[in-house]
Amino acid sequence: MTKMFVGNLPFSVTEESLRALFTPHGTVDKVALITDRETGQPRGFGFVEMPNAEAARAMQALNGTDFGGRAIKVNEAKERERSQGGFRGGSSRY
Repeated sequence: MTKMFVGNLPFSVTEESLRALFTPHGTVDKVALITDRETGQPRGFGFVEMPNAEAARAMQALNGTDFGGRAIKVNEAKERERSQGGFRGGSSRY
């Protein structure tokens, strides 16, 4: 499976509409739209997972195309380093 980053999405996008965009290029395994933790508003990007060969074709076909009036960006997602949590800096005094 390949996880793709899909950026510059219109804020009106739904998981269903994003799935429909990718389906002609192969089997869509998973779709996730990212929302702001505090407001619940869309952040304008998401992730789509597809089998490797199909994902490569979808990236080539869809990157830079118009979707909802915006030129979307589609590329392979990079794993994000997870923070360890805990102390985040600032004054060490109580």
